[in-house]
Amino acid sequence: MSVSEVVFSHGQESGPWGMKITALARVARARGFSASSLDYQGMTTVEERCARLRAHIATLDGPPLLAGSSMGAYVSLQVARVAPVAGLFLLAPPLWLPGYDDIPERLPDIPLVVVHGWQDDVCPWQGSLRLCEQLGGELLLLPGDHRLTAALPRIGQLFAGVLESFGSA
Repeated sequence: MSVSEVVFSHGQESGPWGMKITALARVARARGFSASSLDYQGMTTVEERCARLRAHIATLDGPPLLAGSSMGAYVSLQVARVAPVAGLFLLAPPLWLPGYDDIPERLPDIPLVVVHGWQDDVCPWQGSLRLCEQLGGELLLLPGDHRLTAALPRIGQLFAGVLESFGSA
C-alpha cells in the first residue's frame, strides 16, 4: 500500500511542531514523504480531535500513515477504525485509562508500531503491550519516560524503517 502523506497528531500538552514531531517529519521528508501536523491546541476532547483528523484525511488523495504521540496516538488509533489509513506509528499512547478505554478489538490489516518508555509514569507501557498483543502490532519498549526525549534517535531509526516498508513516496 502506498502512503499519501504522514499525518502527525500531537499530545494534549504539546503543539503541532514539538521536538518529536519535528524530528520525525524530518525523517519522513528525507525519504520523500510529505508530512503534516494538525493543530489540536485548545481542543479538549478526543472527539473534537478525531473529527479534525477525519476531515483532513478526507482531503487527501490516498491513505496516510498516522503518527501520534500520547493523546495524539489515541486519536490516531480511533480514527484508524473508521478512515482509510496505511498504518499507525504510536508513541506512548494512553490506553485502558479513564477517558481512553475505547480500544478497538480489530483494525484493518495495516502495520501497527507502538513505542513506549519503560519509565512512563503518565501512560503505563502495559497498555501498549496489551494493545499489540490484541491487534498483532509491533512494540518497542525503550528506556525513558513519557516524553521519550532521550530515545528520539532510536525512534527516528525505527520510523525510517517503517517508512521504508512502504517504499518510496
